Formats: sequence, structure tokens, C-alpha cells
Amino acid sequence: MLASFISYSFSNNIGLSLLTGASMRYRLYSAWGLSAEEITRLVSFTAVTFWLGILTAGGVVFILEPLTLPAISGLPISSSRTLGFLFLLAAAAYLLLLKLRRAAFRFRSWEFSLPSLKLGMLQLIVGALDWILAGSVLFVLLPEQMLLSFPQFVGIYLLAQIVALISNVPGGLGVFESMILLFAPQASSAALMGSLLLYRTIYYLLPLIVATALLAVTEALHRKVALSRIARLVGQWGSVVVPQFLALSTLLAGAVLLFSGATPVVPERLHWLHNFIPLPIVEFSHFFGSVTGAVLLLMARGLYRRLDAAYMFTALFLVGGILFSLFKGADYEEALLLALLLAALLPCRRHFYRKSSLFAESFSFSWIVAILLVFGCSAWLGIFVYKHVAYSGELWWHFALKADAPRFMRATVGAGTLLFFFSLARLLRPVAMKPEQVDASALDKARAIIATMPATEANLALLGDKALLFDEQQRGFVMYGIEGQTWISMGDPVGPPENARDLAWQFRELVERHGGQTVFYEVGPAMLHVYLDMGLTLYKIGEDASVLLDDFTLTGSKHSGLRYTHRRLGKEGCSFEVLPASAVSGLLPDLQRVSDAWLQAKNSREKGFSLGYFKADYLLNFPLAVVWMHGEIVAFANLWSGAGKQKLSVDLMRYIPQAPDGIMDYLFVNLMLWGQEQGYQLFSLGMAPLSGLENRPFAPLWNRIGAFVYRHGEHFYNFEGLRYYKEKFGPVWEPRYLASPGGFILPLILANITSLISGGIKGVVGK
Repeated sequence: MLASFISYSFSNNIGLSLLTGASMRYRLYSAWGLSAEEITRLVSFTAVTFWLGILTAGGVVFILEPLTLPAISGLPISSSRTLGFLFLLAAAAYLLLLKLRRAAFRFRSWEFSLPSLKLGMLQLIVGALDWILAGSVLFVLLPEQMLLSFPQFVGIYLLAQIVALISNVPGGLGVFESMILLFAPQASSAALMGSLLLYRTIYYLLPLIVATALLAVTEALHRKVALSRIARLVGQWGSVVVPQFLALSTLLAGAVLLFSGATPVVPERLHWLHNFIPLPIVEFSHFFGSVTGAVLLLMARGLYRRLDAAYMFTALFLVGGILFSLFKGADYEEALLLALLLAALLPCRRHFYRKSSLFAESFSFSWIVAILLVFGCSAWLGIFVYKHVAYSGELWWHFALKADAPRFMRATVGAGTLLFFFSLARLLRPVAMKPEQVDASALDKARAIIATMPATEANLALLGDKALLFDEQQRGFVMYGIEGQTWISMGDPVGPPENARDLAWQFRELVERHGGQTVFYEVGPAMLHVYLDMGLTLYKIGEDASVLLDDFTLTGSKHSGLRYTHRRLGKEGCSFEVLPASAVSGLLPDLQRVSDAWLQAKNSREKGFSLGYFKADYLLNFPLAVVWMHGEIVAFANLWSGAGKQKLSVDLMRYIPQAPDGIMDYLFVNLMLWGQEQGYQLFSLGMAPLSGLENRPFAPLWNRIGAFVYRHGEHFYNFEGLRYYKEKFGPVWEPRYLASPGGFILPLILANITSLISGGIKGVVGK
């Protein structure tokens, strides 16, 4: 019954029933598990019943109440009685076939059994009743002046339907109506067309609407899994879309209040309102209605930034705006609009979770332009509307029922004054402070955690230039810096794997509460799934090189160049030594001399955040690898050691310009050999920026840009040369990523990271 109702409703309106009805039935029956052969049998059976019904009903009616066929019909017969006999003959032939043919029809591998004679007779009866009932719907709608018996009308109706079906016009639209008008000239055409339109609505359009709804429900039930997935997706996007939608709606609501305050009130409503509301309340409501509009313009920015205070104040001022709209001129349309916005806002409290002040939020250039544009347009609108009013000083103090122009002037000045003082307060507010630097106790806690970690990059926390976020158990931390609105975690969270994931989310929640952008810089593959779960986008920024110390050797042809450099510098008087951390303090002046000479030769300045820099308190934490030459230090590097001797790394590496060629090769080779003796597994050579990015036609845009810079950016940084230099040690490469918000904000995030590493804009533009 469901499939029949839906398929007939669509085929009746669209036409081409063998295509539309059959395809609709195939969609429904196949979803219910029927095979193609079974569906073909069903469609064939219903199609035969459909035509048997019109043949049987038409044959009987055309014989009992014959119609005179007009010459324009193109038929060689003038009476429908002949059609009636032909129709009944076709129906009788079908019954005769059922009685005589017992074997099934075969078409290739398909087999079609004919129904029994009893079932065939039921087909004729049910099909004929269907057509007679359909005709009765139009019959009861006919105008009274049509003096037709029911059998006569059924003949006209069936003939019109047959012509409409043959025409293949969707729903027989126009064809069916023309045939009815042709065979019923005694009725008024206008009255008859009214009946036909009503019949179309009852028998065609209403079933189509119901069938569409049933089809939608059926499809939804078949796609429960997909719908639940969509529901989850909508829920995830709700936290992103809802605040933006409400912010835009609030901005529009403020504009409506300002524009309303700049235009005259409908006089009839004002006179009616004056019977209940005194004039001072009307004046008060008009003034504060425009002021409320200006406030809503400002609150829209707070909603966009998901501020909890903006949510509460927006709800409060929407209530005020509703009351002011009603009291200033019975503007119920305006009040209804504000009420709808309030109804949409109230259930969305959970989306506004940031504890912040609107004065602390930055208004972007686009927001400032939008607010000024709305206010300026409302002021211009009022000036245009009241251009016929001669300005005078007395207008400011003129209070009357029809004094729309003075009310506009006062309201505009009030809204403008509010915006002016808000802007002034923002200009005079103190600059937001950077997060406080870590103290000695926080560094001690971090040092204890770092000592338990196999990875060595966590030692960057001991620089003291990054803030530290510890978990509740004090087993891990995130080291991060802030540049603008970008909060950048240096590497993955430090700590056991079970704590690192929670720490990453804890950092994300902290950033969200302060309205920033969450960024994880130089992260490895281990926690990428966590960053993806946060909705961040991953960008490959390079590859990290590590040498397997068990396999490292200077023998053989593979490292012949390194072997030669190692022997040559040894003969030239170079020697290598690893000093304990306790011995570093006495060498600080010599180390400072080497570092200053290196910076001067490179025409550079100290970096930070992701790199170590020369800082006495920092260097005192680590052993020091030193290269001596004739009793002087010519090169050095501080050592990071991972727990369990899994990894050995260097951070701050400096040498004097007068050092012999290959001095860093000599330092690295000796460190690897020393690491082998001490039982370390890996030696880290650090990251090669932009290494491993593919510049292929279908690669992401970021990868293609990065690969291009890597290959052609020698003027700014020796990207390709650095990769080549590290490659000669035979390392294993592991990718490093940036996890951050994507889209057009990425260039700003990259600029903030660069500024944080370089120590400000001066370090960015410098070499």
C-alpha cells in the first residue's frame, strides 16, 4: 500500500508512469530486500491492473452511455461505443489467456508466471473501481448547471484520462482539462475550471505532498546510520556555526533598532498608543531604543568571540529592545523579530564559555567598519527622511506626539555618544600583559619530569622563555608561548603517554577560554590523532634526523669523508672532551667569547623558543661537548640526554670563525663515538626545515609552496644544503608537523611563530 500510494502520486503528477512509477517502486522494493526479478513481476502486475481497469470501466460506460466523438479527435469512428467494444474485447482476451495458458513465460533466465483466472478477474474489478472512484471525486465538485448523470460523466472523464495518458504530458496537465471542457459545453468555462483546479489540488497535489513526506520518512529510516552521522556532524559544527549566526543576527537586530529610530512612527499606531502610554515613556523608549541598537552592535562582536558576559547582556538588551519597540510606536513586527532572536539565543548558553571582558577583546578592522557603516547609514537615513524639517536649536527640546525629527536627533546623538565613549575606553585601556615567566620552583618541577623522559626536546623548557602548564598529577607539562592571539605549544606535551593526551586537551581548553588560536609546533607522528580530534589541520614542516649509534662506524667507504676529516683535524691539534655540568661555570667567559664571535660572523642575533640561546643559567643544566685547539675552545655544544640513554642530542652549537674547516663534522663524529661508548641508542641531528615536502600536481598547496621554497630559497636559508649536510651521517628521517587552525589564518600563525622564535619583528626582518 505504501509503495503503491507513493509511486502513483508521483507518476500521476510527473507522467511517464512506466518510468516514474516503476523507478519509485524499484527504489522502495529493493530497499525492502526484493530481487530485481520480483520487482519486475510486481511492476508488471500493477501496470496490467492499471490498464485493465480503464479498459473494463471504459468499455462498460462507453457501451451504456456512448459519447459522440468530435471530428478533431482524428479517429475513424464517431461514437465511443465502438471503443467500448474494443476495450471489453481486450479485457476478455486477457482473461482468456489466463484460462488457456498455464505455463510460465520465459525471458532468458527470468521466468514470469501468469496469475490465475480468479486473480485476473479481481484485477479487472479492482482496476475498474479505482477509475470510477477517481472520477467520482471530480463529479461531486462539478458546478450545478452541468446536467450529467454519473455514467455519462464517467465516460467523459475516462476518455479525457486516456487522451492525457497517451499525450505523456506530466499529469496530463492542460490536455485533461481541455477534453473535459470540450465534452461539457453546457457549463460555464470559468465555473468548470474552478472545479478542475480544485480536483487537481485534491487528487494530485495533496497526495503528492503526502507521498513526498512518506518517501522522506522512508528514506530516513533506511539511512539511520547516515543520519546519526550527520546529526553528530551537526552537533560538532554547532559550536562553530551557532555563535557566528547569533552574532550576525544580533548585528542585524541592532541595525533594525537604529533604522527604526531614524524613521517616522506609523501615525495610526502612535495615536492608538497615546491612549494608553504617556508621552514621556514614548520619548524615553524612542531614545533608548536607538541606544539599545548601538549596544547590540557591540555585543555582536562579543557573541562572535563566545564571551559569556556578551551572552547575558545581549539577552538583557533584547528584552529591553522588545519593550522599547512596543512603547515607542507599537512596532510589533520589530518586537517579534527581536523576540525570535532572543528565543534562538537563550538555549545556546553552553556555546558562550569564555570568561573575558568585551573591553579586552580586539575589534578587527572588518568589525569596526561594519559597526560604523550601520550607524552611519542610520544617521544618513534620518537626515534624508527629515530633510524637509528646518533645523533649529529648539528642536532638541521639542517633545510632542508627532515630533519624529527631534526624537531622531536625540536618539542618534545618544547612540553615537555610546559608541564614542566605548571607543575611548578601549583606547585608554591598559595593554594586555604577556603570561608571567616561570619561576625557579616551576623549573625544578619541569626538570624532574624531563629526567624521566626518553625524548630530549623537553629540555627547551629550562630556557625559561616559555610558560609551563602542568597537569594535576604534576607528571607532565606543556611549554608554550603567546604571540598576538596565537598560543604555540613547543612540541608535543611532555609526560607519559597517558598524561600527554589530557594535557593537550587541557592546553586547548585554556586557549579557548582566552579566545586564542591553538597551535602545536614541531610535533611528531605519535599524537597526530589527538590534534586531528581537536579539529586542527596538520602541515608537514620538515623532517628530523637521528643516527642509529649501533650502526655508526667510520670504517668502510660509506663514511670515508668523515673519517678523513676526523683524522685531519686530530693531526692539526684538535681534541674532543665531554665536560660534566659542574665544570661549565668556570668556562662561561670562554664560551661567551666563542658565542659572540659566531653571532658576529653570521651577522645574526640570538633566536629562542624552539632553539637554545646563550644563557648562563640554561647552560649550567647540561654536560658540554668541547673541541680544544692549542689550549683554547674553538667549538662547543651543550648535550641533552634522554632517560635510559635512548637518545643523545645537541642544542646550542657555536664555533669561532678561525676554526679549521670541518670543525662541526669533527664535533659530531666524536659525539657519536662517545655516545656509542656510553651506550646511547640514537643521536639527534635536529630538524631539516621543509624537507620531505612533495611538489606534485595534486599535492596540497602548503606542500607545494614549502617544496618550492625548500628548493629555491637559498637566499633566505640554506634549506637544501642543511638536508644534504645531515644526510652524510646516514640518519633515519622522521616527519615533523605543525598542528594549527587552517584556512586564511595560517599565514598569520606562521608569522607569529616566526616572530616568537626571532624575538620580535626586528629578528624576523633581520638575517
